[in-house]
Amino acid sequence: MSDVTQILSAVRAGDEAAAGQLFELVYTELRQVAAQKMAGEAVGHTLQPTALVHEAWLRLGADAQPHWQNRAHFFSAAAEAMRRILVDRARRKQALRRGSGAEHIDVNGEGFEIAGPADDEQLLRLNEVLDQFVAIEPQKAELVKLRYFVGLSVEQAALVLNVSEPTAKRWWAYSKAWLYREMKGKE
Repeated sequence: MSDVTQILSAVRAGDEAAAGQLFELVYTELRQVAAQKMAGEAVGHTLQPTALVHEAWLRLGADAQPHWQNRAHFFSAAAEAMRRILVDRARRKQALRRGSGAEHIDVNGEGFEIAGPADDEQLLRLNEVLDQFVAIEPQKAELVKLRYFVGLSVEQAALVLNVSEPTAKRWWAYSKAWLYREMKGKE
């Protein structure tokens, strides 16, 4: 039984200190994943990996952790929380680009940043297509969330999902092809 699973059992048993232990245990891993995700962001992005992890932790319940069934349940929820944070951020940025809450600013002033729209638009398209994929292939969609939004390797995601590595590799190949086809149709 992994450390995460043991701590999740302690949370279910009512151990109030276990939530803090859980955060300490998964923080470094989630921070590394968030840093990888943020490295691919456009120059001038404002969300930092630490902020992404902390926001995801808050959305997961912070110190009042729900009763996670197991490690897979926790990491699936973490992937979904990070996904929603990134999608919400992309939507806000797009709304601002389109004039929502428009404010006149001095483009030569300090703090002015221009973000590339392609990344946010692609993330929003991926979110839309992923929602469709969840309805058709929920397990494969979970694999995509774990790989894309949490940054787990195929091997790590297979462990979380409790499937064999070859199965996870087949699911990943299928999922990439399906998502690619659907996203190309959305352009």
